[in-house]
Amino acid sequence: MSPLGNVSISFIVPSRMLFIMWLIFFIQFNYGIDLTMFGLLPRVGLGLVGIITAPLIHGSLLHLISNTLPLLILGVALYFFYGLIGRSAFLYSYFIPSVLVWIFGRQVFHIGASGLIYSMAFFLFVSGIIRGELKSLVIGIVVAVAYGGLIWGILPTSEGVSWEYHMAGTIVGISLAFIYRKKRIQ
Repeated sequence: MSPLGNVSISFIVPSRMLFIMWLIFFIQFNYGIDLTMFGLLPRVGLGLVGIITAPLIHGSLLHLISNTLPLLILGVALYFFYGLIGRSAFLYSYFIPSVLVWIFGRQVFHIGASGLIYSMAFFLFVSGIIRGELKSLVIGIVVAVAYGGLIWGILPTSEGVSWEYHMAGTIVGISLAFIYRKKRIQ
């Protein structure tokens, strides 16, 4: 398959997810519906639905915009450069941070795709360091330069920000990098 074909295939999952996120926000905004109730509420049975839905729901246009570009860039990079393991790394990055937040998070509604974003960013960065391959190292360095500021998001700096999602994503991304460190990527 040509490199251009790989790039276009790498856009499929991240762009579909972004479409769903923007559609949900459009419905929220245009119909005045607050979908926060479908967010993740830790240690409450009904809050389990948030494991699936919370990454798709955003509280404001700024929140959605701030998740859009990183999700697209990191998602495409994950699928493009880590073809064979990219799909499973993406799925684990989507679900496992939510599970961790459901178990350990503050009992408030958690929403947004930041757990997924943190997981992908730290996976790409740490994989670049531990794999010892030039291509992976370059990807890791680019991610570190572009998204180095993410490190501050794992600290509880703002009441309305789910630092727990950020921390859980970081833990999952680093763990996945070590789990997949010896797996072939192409």
